[in-house]
Amino acid sequence: MLYFWIGIGVSVALLIISAIRILWEYERGVIFLLGRFYSVKGPGLIIVIPIIQRMVRVQLRTIVLDVPTQDVISRDNVSVKVNAVIYYRIVDPEKAIIKVEDFHQATSQLSQTTLRSVLGQYELDDMLSSRDRVNKAIQEILDQQTDGWGIKVTNVEIKHVDLNENMVRAIAKQAEAERERRAKVIHALGEMEASIKLSEAAEVLSKQPQALQLRYLQTLTEIANERSNTIVFPLPIDILNTLQNSSNKTTNTD
Repeated sequence: MLYFWIGIGVSVALLIISAIRILWEYERGVIFLLGRFYSVKGPGLIIVIPIIQRMVRVQLRTIVLDVPTQDVISRDNVSVKVNAVIYYRIVDPEKAIIKVEDFHQATSQLSQTTLRSVLGQYELDDMLSSRDRVNKAIQEILDQQTDGWGIKVTNVEIKHVDLNENMVRAIAKQAEAERERRAKVIHALGEMEASIKLSEAAEVLSKQPQALQLRYLQTLTEIANERSNTIVFPLPIDILNTLQNSSNKTTNTD
């Protein structure tokens, strides 16, 4: 009889111990009572009645999902390989357990199909230069579709866009041609500005003969400072006429 009561006491103690659950701060427990949803409990110490109740643990921390490399054909018919990373978290544990069988697998498959679908609407240049806009578009579509599962997609980042060697060479040639075009445009703009300034300078010099003479003399000084054995400098007739007039004025004064 003593052993009987001891057995009952041990059974009750084991039953109580098995009913105790401890959930961390980032965990919640979805409780089912006889197969039907009962409540969401946690964090801390909770009691789950054995046999008639069952608990499913759900983490509320942000989950990092690595999307495998996908073959994508861009809008301009360029084949590329793209992989990405998805950041999401569960905001409604009840929906995450009841509405979908495996929320992580479902989110992974949805991310792959959405990645191919969205990137197919962009040209290659947009994929490479406007990643923030592409990431935002993918994130909004995923967030909208996973809302019914109690999941919030917080961020999407495209990690790599791999191109074949022929396309890499073509892009390099395109970039080089673009740099040459910009250099020619800048050079042409410089020539145009220089011609405008020279035209303005010529107009000023034409109105002031003395300024033109000073410019000739300055040029002569600059040439004289160079290392040359012989200097051939054309002397304008205007300067000779001016010097002659000045000499005549001096003679008449005397």
